[in-house]
Amino acid sequence: MFDRSEFGSAQGGTGASGAALWLGRTQQTPRFLTPRAGDIAGRLADSHQFERRPLDWRTRIEQWARDVELVPDLGHDIGSLRWFRGAATCFALCAVALSLKPDFAPLPAAAEPVMTQASYDEIRSQMLTPLALGADSGRHMGPTDAVAPLAHTPERPTVTLNAAIGAGDSLSHALTRAGVSNADAARVMDLVSLDIGSGALPAGTRLDITLGRRPNRNVPRPLDQLSFRASLDLAIDIRRENGALSIRRSRIAVDDTPLRIRGVVTDSLYQAARAAGALPATIQNYLRVIGQHIPLSSIAPGTKFDIIVAHRRAETGETETGDLLYGGLQLTGGRKVDVLRWAHEGKTQWFEASGVGEKRPGLARPVAAARLSSGFGMRFHPILGYSRLHAGVDYAAPTGTPIYAVADGRVSYAGRHGGHGNYVKLSHVGGLGTGYAHMSRIAVSSGETVRRGQVIGYVGSTGLSTGPHLHYEVYRGGRTVNPLSVKFEQGSQLAGRELQAFRSRLAQLKAITNGPGAASSASAEVRQADAMKIAMR
Repeated sequence: MFDRSEFGSAQGGTGASGAALWLGRTQQTPRFLTPRAGDIAGRLADSHQFERRPLDWRTRIEQWARDVELVPDLGHDIGSLRWFRGAATCFALCAVALSLKPDFAPLPAAAEPVMTQASYDEIRSQMLTPLALGADSGRHMGPTDAVAPLAHTPERPTVTLNAAIGAGDSLSHALTRAGVSNADAARVMDLVSLDIGSGALPAGTRLDITLGRRPNRNVPRPLDQLSFRASLDLAIDIRRENGALSIRRSRIAVDDTPLRIRGVVTDSLYQAARAAGALPATIQNYLRVIGQHIPLSSIAPGTKFDIIVAHRRAETGETETGDLLYGGLQLTGGRKVDVLRWAHEGKTQWFEASGVGEKRPGLARPVAAARLSSGFGMRFHPILGYSRLHAGVDYAAPTGTPIYAVADGRVSYAGRHGGHGNYVKLSHVGGLGTGYAHMSRIAVSSGETVRRGQVIGYVGSTGLSTGPHLHYEVYRGGRTVNPLSVKFEQGSQLAGRELQAFRSRLAQLKAITNGPGAASSASAEVRQADAMKIAMR
């Protein structure tokens, strides 16, 4: 195996014998030792200190499992012998786990003994069941002369109820629905007729009702007591005394100072006003009024709003919010809007701080549901037989159709007027006038003041007319113009003492400074309204 000896005599004998001895010792390394153990054994053999020791079965199994690799990564070498060996290991483990699953069969146990009648009666005597459902549980007394069976379950001496007035409901209906007899309900309505008028109470009004003992089950219980709040400043208490119902009224002090709500717009005006304590209905009215003076789209974060509403607060803590009285707004650009609710000439409308009222458009046409049969301009007259200027427009309508004033004004003429037949002329502000001809009947007289939408006559065919229609004319500076080119817009202007009273009222409202409790009062009103809505549901 070796051509020449590489070992000297100093390394242990002759070259051949030393090489053979070295090789022999090397080949005698046990095959069942680990590589590290083999190295150690070789060195021990060289030093003649090696001792052969067999390994136990655990070590041999560990070495076999390391060499075979039973749990390889199944994501690599798919389809190889190594992969199938790992899959087999996985299935074997799953099979072992399934074989060790628990059993859900019922556990054997002793059966409950059958309850005897005596045991059932003993347990039943300790039960608690509602008497209102006819329960007979509990211990019973023995049948002696002191015990007699009852024909009927005894009734409670009094019944206390809490009711509420619903939307569109009346006091009389609420009482009868709660079990009050018709005679007692009629007596209550007689007693409170001066306090609540026709019996209409605000929706959500609470009724505290106490019904007394009745002589038998065939008649309704008598009304012993009824308490409710007829209004914010009046509490009513009705009691039965000596067999008859009597009333006692309690007046409650009320503070009528209007409520002022101010704030700054953040995300939206509605959210900011709600956070400040304004009710949704108040905010809607405020937006509607402000929207008549500025576009709502111009309201941006930082805009200041000012709302004043009629407000009443009772000394018992209840509050009541009324109509919107004043609306103010200051845009981020500096523009201000101040409007006040004011009654002028029998009508309530919104006026600016300068005393100018809201502008209202006139009627589009003086006859409703009428057809435009002839326009303004030159035309051939069907009766006169030649062409001439038609100084108005014609609306064909049946005889007797009402004719309305297109705007507020004063009747300057009413009567027969040549070819116009029955004719009415109105004078309006700004040098404008309107004429209405061929009427069958006139409903106003000269010098009378008329309002927009007021009936001034009825369609007919008087004068130079070929059929029932209205001839409508518009005058500007005394000359006729095309009625279809004129749009009426009217507004009110305060002056004199009325303007002074208006400005005084505006200054009085703007001087209101609600105390620290204003916000909490408004918030309490919001919570009260929400609670009322929930109660009405």
